Amino acid sequence: MYPLIKKRKAIAILIFVTFSTFSIIITPVRAAMVYTGDIIKQNQHDLSRKRINIFLDRSEVHKYLVDWGINPDEAKARVDSLTDEEIENIATRMDQLPAGGDAFGVIVGAALIVFIVLLVTDILGLTDVFTFVKK
Repeated sequence: MYPLIKKRKAIAILIFVTFSTFSIIITPVRAAMVYTGDIIKQNQHDLSRKRINIFLDRSEVHKYLVDWGINPDEAKARVDSLTDEEIENIATRMDQLPAGGDAFGVIVGAALIVFIVLLVTDILGLTDVFTFVKK
């Protein structure tokens, strides 16, 4: 026990340095309430970001990006750097876009509606557009 008493100054300095180092390295922890709305909003942002990345992984999208001179990996990096609000804006626009096709379906639908309206008015005798309709 006597040798330990001789080294108590060195042991005290070692303990002091150790505690000082740990108190500098370890930052204090702060606890706070986490609201359910914040968690849901964060999950929604994560899901929207994943949807956009899945969209960018599609082969058709890769083809169009390359045709337009855009590197698909660079496009993904730019999507990852967007803010949550920008991601939500893009995801909302993706939901509002038509599921596929182009204006051909709209033109055919409009022509069909015009044909039906003219046919009904021709049958009622209000117009005389079609010769095959008997009044």
